[in-house]
Amino acid sequence: MLLWAGLGNPEPAMARQRHNIGFMAVDRIARRHGFGPWRQRFRGLAAEGLVGGERVTALKPLTYMNDSGHSVQPAAAFFKLPPEAITAFHDELDLAPGKMRVKRGGGAAGHNGLRSMDRALGTPDYWRVRLGIGHPGERARVLGWVLGDFAKVDAAWLDALLDAVADAAPMLAQNKPEDFMNRVSILTQDPA
Repeated sequence: MLLWAGLGNPEPAMARQRHNIGFMAVDRIARRHGFGPWRQRFRGLAAEGLVGGERVTALKPLTYMNDSGHSVQPAAAFFKLPPEAITAFHDELDLAPGKMRVKRGGGAAGHNGLRSMDRALGTPDYWRVRLGIGHPGERARVLGWVLGDFAKVDAAWLDALLDAVADAAPMLAQNKPEDFMNRVSILTQDPA
């Protein structure tokens, strides 16, 4: 059993914000792999399905980004999951738009959703799928950037990234993070 938490904010007006790329990723995975319907559970929306032969619960916390851990922790406790069975899908300022990296553990790097998860779980030793949204260039512009909607020009790379993450998800479910990263990289290469 795996718990894949997409981090984001629940307001409908926030659905296209860069900060919600984690919600977008788990939505695409759930749709691609035929998960059951989203239901209210664990102070969030949860859907269950099989990915690569592994049972996965996808979770979208409705607690807002800064309190993501208040949804993830009850789900992890209910399923009695160790940290290595939990993956957070989240926006990453330090990666170029359309790039993705996977790592286990580490610091929150200023990301309030990860900080909340660290506190609630009592450990930072879970997996993170870091989805690049790029940096606006100046620290003072970060808040407006992450809470801003993706531009129309972002649609091509965003859809390609989300499709690649969904297509390669079986490798992640089978604990093959390097293969997952490589497959996403291949699927998102510019054909030029």
